[in-house]
Amino acid sequence: QVHLLESGGGLVQPGGSLRLSCAASGRTSTSLVIGWFRQAPGNEREFVSAINWSGNNIVYADSVKGRFTTSRDNAKNMVYLQMSSLKDEDTAVYFCAAGAGVLNYKSSSWYDLWGQGTQVTVSS
Repeated sequence: QVHLLESGGGLVQPGGSLRLSCAASGRTSTSLVIGWFRQAPGNEREFVSAINWSGNNIVYADSVKGRFTTSRDNAKNMVYLQMSSLKDEDTAVYFCAAGAGVLNYKSSSWYDLWGQGTQVTVSS
């Protein structure tokens, strides 16, 4: 069983930066894809980014491309989401999720395990 724990959320001004971390513990495997999703109040959960085990396949939502960077450190079982040039519309609860054999990185249904989420608020 894999457990996920997000951290790093907080309040930041528009244009600012924030780095989220996702710590994976338990029985991780090389087939795991880690995805980042977010959900704003009243909205459905939406895909942000995902990365495969080796880190050679990273996918971003168009809304964050060029502003967010996803990376992972397998030695530490950590995945990071570096967010820059943050906008008001980036305000949401951010979740990391894990799935094995994910064929569609952008679809939440492929992910079996979810963290509890961390709040990111972009506001002046």
